[in-house]
Amino acid sequence: MMPRRFVILHHILADGEHWDLMLEGDTALFTWQLLREPKSMASLPIPAKRIGDHRKAYLDYEGAVSGNRGHVRRVDRGACEIETNEHGLVAARLSGARVAGRVSLTADGDEWILDATE
Repeated sequence: MMPRRFVILHHILADGEHWDLMLEGDTALFTWQLLREPKSMASLPIPAKRIGDHRKAYLDYEGAVSGNRGHVRRVDRGACEIETNEHGLVAARLSGARVAGRVSLTADGDEWILDATE
C-alpha cells in the first residue's frame, strides 16, 4: 500500500490559535484540533479534539480559511501510515520533519490524546 500523507497546520484566529493534525484517508483528511504545538515527539502527549473531516486540498494549502475563520500555516508534513483506525483509537506512523515515529490518538469520551507510542 502506498503511504498516505499528513500535515500539521497552525490555525490562527482572531481570538486564539490551535494546531490541526490531518491524516489522509481515502476521500478526506481525518482531523484533530491540538491545544499545543507538536514541536517534536518529545512534546507529546497533547490534548486533542476530533473535528470534522477536511478536504485533501489542505495537505498543500496555506493561507486564509473560508468564512473569515482565520489563517493556516503548515508547520510539519510527511508520509503517514495508518495502522489502526477503530472507534476511539487511531495508530499511525508519521515521518515528518518534527513529528517522526509511531503515534496514537486515543479517545476518552469527546476528549482525545495524541501521544508517542515508541
